[in-house]
Amino acid sequence: MPRLLLSTSNAGKVREIREILAGTGWDVVTPREVNVTFAAPVETARSYAENAIAKAVAAAEASGLPALADDSGIEVDALDGAPGPLSARFGGPTLSDAERCALLLRRLEGVPPGRRGARFRAVVALALPGNRVVAREGVLEGRIALAPRGANGFGYDPVLELPDGRTVAEIGAEKQTLSHRARAIASMAEVLRGLA
Repeated sequence: MPRLLLSTSNAGKVREIREILAGTGWDVVTPREVNVTFAAPVETARSYAENAIAKAVAAAEASGLPALADDSGIEVDALDGAPGPLSARFGGPTLSDAERCALLLRRLEGVPPGRRGARFRAVVALALPGNRVVAREGVLEGRIALAPRGANGFGYDPVLELPDGRTVAEIGAEKQTLSHRARAIASMAEVLRGLA
């Protein structure tokens, strides 16, 4: 079975990706499991695709294996699509997830529910031998809630409200099929099945 290196050590992401890619014919491994170390590139690009590709290429070059990486963020219409690819650093590198959510809510004070449209967007990149790169995107539409709700998930999950009124942090196991990252990875699974 060919090995696919994930360019992440985030246990939640690893579990989610392995579940979605089960049955594709690939043995999904982490850098630690194959004893590979590499410096993850600093995410300086203004697009998810550029960041994901840079991370996948770095992992592939360091390991000699096909590598998969992602980049994602939240885009808020009333903020002209911000924070976007800078979501993980929104407000500065020292803020916690809860503090980033609070900052986002402060920026939207006074904005009525009908103008709080937002989405999670993720791009997953696969770096293959011969400098080939394949990318897939997933999007989850919603709006910014008036206050954080829910205990499941991480990042901005407590403030992105789905059309049914629940936040992403309130949906539980359904996130495995609904999330932006899950959608991008499911699309990539089709590519991987064809390569296995």
